[in-house]
Amino acid sequence: VQLVESGGGLVQPGGSLRLSCAASGFTFGNYALRWLRQAPGNYIETVSTIGYDGDDIDYGESVRGRFTISRDNAENILYLQMNDLRAEDTGVYYCAKPSRSHYMGFRFFEVSDRGQGTRVTVSS
Repeated sequence: VQLVESGGGLVQPGGSLRLSCAASGFTFGNYALRWLRQAPGNYIETVSTIGYDGDDIDYGESVRGRFTISRDNAENILYLQMNDLRAEDTGVYYCAKPSRSHYMGFRFFEVSDRGQGTRVTVSS
C-alpha cells in the first residue's frame, strides 16, 4: 500500500488549498479513506472521512462548511479542498486507509496505512 499526499504549502488566512492523495497497492474503490492532521505539538485529529463509493461523508466539527472531501475512483486519488483557511488549520495532513473494506471501513475506521503527510501552514 502506498499513499502519497501533495498540495500543501504556505497560505494566508482566508486562502484555499487543495490536497491530493495518490493511492496504489490496493483496490482503491473498495475502501473508505480519511484525512488526518497533526498540529505542532498536538495529537492527530480526524479531518474528514469518505466512504468507498463517495456516498458517505463526515467532517470534523472544526472544518465543517469550509473543507470538502472527494475522491476519484477511476484515478485512485483522494482530495481535500480547503477554503477559508485559519491559523489553527496549520499542521501536517495525512491520508489514511482503514483495515476493513466497503461500508464497515467507514463505520469502523481503524487505520491500517497512512501516508508521509503534506505540511500546511496558514500564516500572514
